[in-house]
Amino acid sequence: MQPLAYRVRPTSFMDVVGQNHLVGPEGVITKMISHNQFFSLILYGEPGCGKTTIASILASHFEPNVYEFNASVDTKDKLKEIFQSTAYYSDTFVIIDEIHRMKKDIQDYLLPYLESGKVTIIGLTTENPYISVNPAIRSRCHIYQMHPITKDDIILLLKRTIEKEGLFKDNPLSDEIIDFVADKSGCEIRTALNMLESLTLLDGEVTLTKASDILGKRPLKLDDKGISYYDILSAFQKSIRGSDVDASLHYLARLIKLEDIDIICRRLTVIAYEDIGLANPSCGPKVIAACQAAKNLGFPEARIPLAAITIDLALSPKSNSAEASIDKALDDLDKVASFEIPKHILNREIKGGANYKYPHDYPDDFISQQYLPDTLLSHIYYEGKETGKYEKALKDRNQYLKKFLTDFKK
Repeated sequence: MQPLAYRVRPTSFMDVVGQNHLVGPEGVITKMISHNQFFSLILYGEPGCGKTTIASILASHFEPNVYEFNASVDTKDKLKEIFQSTAYYSDTFVIIDEIHRMKKDIQDYLLPYLESGKVTIIGLTTENPYISVNPAIRSRCHIYQMHPITKDDIILLLKRTIEKEGLFKDNPLSDEIIDFVADKSGCEIRTALNMLESLTLLDGEVTLTKASDILGKRPLKLDDKGISYYDILSAFQKSIRGSDVDASLHYLARLIKLEDIDIICRRLTVIAYEDIGLANPSCGPKVIAACQAAKNLGFPEARIPLAAITIDLALSPKSNSAEASIDKALDDLDKVASFEIPKHILNREIKGGANYKYPHDYPDDFISQQYLPDTLLSHIYYEGKETGKYEKALKDRNQYLKKFLTDFKK
């Protein structure tokens, strides 16, 4: 029998979860098909979010003129063979996996076909194409980001699969078990389906204990109130953020009972930079050191460095200015039309013009000159706080330098 994940692989966009912005009723790819108007595009997103599935469904509208090309292993000769064999076709559709790995000679060969519209491509990549894909290819494609698969997406998929395949008719799965599988899958579609298939081997009612035994992992729940591991992690972070050291230690104890050092350490690292940040920048390295010590020791001794760093983080001054600053900068990338780097920063002038001034050649290693693109001169991203001595010093330094950096903004 074919594996469950293979049997339920989507054959239409209606079966795809988590990507409504692309393949939902108003999605751009749905509109492409309804208008019978196709253009080259690049899909990028993390592994397992459905890039290949969407490409395959879209390509089904081109059959039989669909070809696959893997940029990491296939050569220019294969691309030549494809184009030669389709020379008399009106359209050729090529799915290019790992497009960010495409070599320059292959790109040069592809470009004229792509530009003329003789070939339509769907590029697939886990990398950001604005950074990793050659600009000549990128500028001839529409670029769309795939959304990460969420827990709610996995729950929807599991329920839909159970109904479609007629599973667990005699002993229906409870919402608790479905929630448990969604948690344990790490929001990976194939993993969730494989776990669901494993549960079909159980006789009688599927309990949390039976499920955790057959999936090889203990349940992410500590009591009978339906509190999941991820709820406890959230409460752990919020308690540290709120500077309640006793609550922080309570939730740490509940996490320690599950003996998963890796996930505790990941959350502590996030807290150090998201919630403590520049108010106490020494916390970042201290978390790394404490986590390494915990991993070296293993439980039960690992509880000691984990407790020490939790207390330190909970009682530390807090600042989210770094996170807020970078989020503002990222938001502008979607809102502002262009970001031309000032010519003197590029430093390509041979003579004449405003050349780049090397700050280390000036008193205090500082010289006032424009660094931001013209379109962003009035934008301020970093707004320092005074919750710790270190960030107060950064704020004061920033305000001092701003006095000199405002001349060219007037």
